[in-house]
Amino acid sequence: MQRIRIKASTIATLVFPNICLAQSTADYPLPSKPVRVIVSAGTGGGADIAARMYAQKLSEITKRSFVIDNRPGAGGTIGQALGAQAAPDGYTLLTVAPAFTFAPSLYQNLPFNPVKDFAPVSLVSKTLFMLVAHPSLPARSVRELIALARSRPGALNLSITNGATNHLFAAYFTSAANIKVTFIPYKGGQQDIMDMMAGHIHMTMGAMFTFLPYIKSGKARALAITAAERSATLPDLPTMAESGLRGFEASSWHGWLAPAGTPTAIVYRLSEDLARVVRSPDIAKRLADEGGVPVGSTPDQFRLLIAEEIARWGKVVKDSGIRVE
Repeated sequence: MQRIRIKASTIATLVFPNICLAQSTADYPLPSKPVRVIVSAGTGGGADIAARMYAQKLSEITKRSFVIDNRPGAGGTIGQALGAQAAPDGYTLLTVAPAFTFAPSLYQNLPFNPVKDFAPVSLVSKTLFMLVAHPSLPARSVRELIALARSRPGALNLSITNGATNHLFAAYFTSAANIKVTFIPYKGGQQDIMDMMAGHIHMTMGAMFTFLPYIKSGKARALAITAAERSATLPDLPTMAESGLRGFEASSWHGWLAPAGTPTAIVYRLSEDLARVVRSPDIAKRLADEGGVPVGSTPDQFRLLIAEEIARWGKVVKDSGIRVE
């Protein structure tokens, strides 16, 4: 399958014929009742915080009520199944992250089809990931890290959460770099970061905003950003591609779906409004400060990304032999 690359900057500036949108949305306002937004994660985490931020702003813009419904469990598939089974009337939406596109490869007998059972609404934003190491690691760049790892196969360790975004990103990185490291599994939370700063873990991968305080204080060393382009937050930090891994790109993201069959007019109206949300000055600034990138894609662009990501991460899972319990 040929890979389709969609840059956030391109998506954010594309202009589509107004006539098409006018025809599909003119006579179909958003639902007047409160809209349930299912978040397939617990409260307080990055996915929950982002969903609440966007839902609040969306409520302000549309004068409608968007209410968060946290449904964590089973790698997000519990909430995703609930979203797939909801009535396609515009009163239920679902937020998703890369794990949504991992699920077909990681889990057997999924209770939903990630392509057929949902109507993509918008790729709302991206979250920049980075590779971070303990300052004692004798490698100040990705090139030096690769050389060190090749000289000591399996001696270096990297923390992961089994089946989560950092696990697949780490598998992608070690495969692209042709190195062998030992993955140390954690159940999530901040324990792996604490262990890394204590010197028990050599390195980890995660969202930029998580590590910024530790990097600035010198308790952690940033080696590279995994996105295709550098971040304005840390402009001196090179990308993986600039560090010798040509073509390497991996970013987390936040998207919204509706159940399949939701009226197209509602889907497109929501997509337009979510684009307004992430491009509003206050949200855009908050994203930039935390290493995020506003996108606000069309439904069709998000549909293409989902298809691409399912194929891409399916190959990573197959090649690396990742399994989840």
